[in-house]
Amino acid sequence: MGNALVDVIAHVDEGFLEAHDMVKGWMQLIDTERAVSLYQAVGSAVEMSGGSAANTVVGVASFGGRGAYIGKVSDDELGEVFAHDLLAVGVQFHAGDRNNPEPTGRCLICVTPDAERTMNTYLGASSLLSTRDVDLAAVAAAKVLYMEGYLFDRDDAKSAFRAAAEVAHEAGRMVSLTLSDSFCVERHREDFQALVADQVDLLFGNEAELIALYQTETLDEAIAEARRHSPLVACTVGARGSLVVTPEEVLTSPPVPVRRVVDTTGAGDLYAAGFLYGLTSGRPLAECAQLGAIAAAEVISHVGPRPLVELRTLVG
Repeated sequence: MGNALVDVIAHVDEGFLEAHDMVKGWMQLIDTERAVSLYQAVGSAVEMSGGSAANTVVGVASFGGRGAYIGKVSDDELGEVFAHDLLAVGVQFHAGDRNNPEPTGRCLICVTPDAERTMNTYLGASSLLSTRDVDLAAVAAAKVLYMEGYLFDRDDAKSAFRAAAEVAHEAGRMVSLTLSDSFCVERHREDFQALVADQVDLLFGNEAELIALYQTETLDEAIAEARRHSPLVACTVGARGSLVVTPEEVLTSPPVPVRRVVDTTGAGDLYAAGFLYGLTSGRPLAECAQLGAIAAAEVISHVGPRPLVELRTLVG
């Protein structure tokens, strides 16, 4: 469940970021005028369906799992492209009402030579998702409800999150949340903390996001706070791999080596895909983390936030 966006990926230099007042490595929400201006400025770019949670569910399908996606698009060309790309890989798409005043959203991703990505997101129709758009039967049928922090901007979306989480728990399912970005955490810290404490069974985040969530000085302190509020935490720590945190232990999982890092877009999304596929397949937590590392390694080895090979073929 997340922001349904089409990604526009462009390789730029550091000077481009400075010229357009971008903070390297951050996600910035932009309006229609800036979206058009930046799209024209980047020139040549790769366009493909994206959105954090959508990338994750596509990754689950690539491993051989089954998934459905809840997100809002409009009845326009990009909305059709987005729906087609999900259905083509076997993911059910629950779009809700497509008659919206805003066009389908898109994200302009600027990738610098060091493979770091800086995102400029025009939410468009995706931000209009409300409880009315949530297919509650699909939520109740899933083993895990996975919710994307990027969507957590409007009160309607927050209500949709909580309604979906309640239905999932009533059906005996697990609720998971990805923090998505430190930028999101800083803006919605109190709401995120309340959601995690009340309704989240599995929390995904990276080192910076967990530290931002609990306003600690170190990752160890953030993990100590996280394990008080969520039964299971999966924390990525960049080139060091990941940590899986339970009330009893902290498991350290190594990364999968990559010959050359090309584009880090989607690394966290695909890590979550591997972890969720392993979890819903009944695998041990250490193996879930390793599947996440395999998926993340594949996606950072090329441009784009989705795998170019079937992830199931990479698992021995």
